Amino acid sequence: MIQTVYSIDGKELRSIDMDDAVFGLPLNEDLIWYAINNELANKRQGTAGTKDRGEVHGSNAKPYKQKGTGRARRGDKKSPVMVGGGVVFGPKPRDFSYAIPKKAKRLALKTILSLKAQSDTLKVVEDFSIESGKTKELASLLKNFGDSQRTVIILKDDDSRIRRAGANIPWLSFLSYNRLRAHDIFYGRQVIILESATKKLSEFYGDKEKAREAAE
Repeated sequence: MIQTVYSIDGKELRSIDMDDAVFGLPLNEDLIWYAINNELANKRQGTAGTKDRGEVHGSNAKPYKQKGTGRARRGDKKSPVMVGGGVVFGPKPRDFSYAIPKKAKRLALKTILSLKAQSDTLKVVEDFSIESGKTKELASLLKNFGDSQRTVIILKDDDSRIRRAGANIPWLSFLSYNRLRAHDIFYGRQVIILESATKKLSEFYGDKEKAREAAE
């Protein structure tokens, strides 16, 4: 797949040939749904919890006699129908996380990258860094690629200065080429990949990765 490389000023510089094994795959909606829901489930804290009638603090004594009062029968104040009583079938702390096959996860990420490349929401930009670490400098640079919208920048490595500059931009997130998140990329209105990161993505997810698996 041929993709245009842009300068930090938003101007076209040159064209590069991107690996079709990473950026030229057909859409697989089921696999994308599978990967995104797995990420969301793994992020859930699972700390919601309620008390049943055996856990609520209160007396076990019968509040009043069984018959003769004209009121409903009451066993104790912890009954679920009483105010302050226990909760029936309420949530309990649990672990929502689960694992999916590694190959399925990797294929889902490549499918999303292909979708973005084919829909022209993916831009390859020459390598840059924010030496000052200031948000203002990064924000002015991003204006060359469109208005404020949900944007993901894929980096070659963990550049602490550019991450620091973007920490105060709520619609911007950073990902390393080897630590992608399906949810962030799929819902990003714009995906910006540094030119050096495209080579790393091809090595990490492309044919070289298949060759390494075959050798093993």
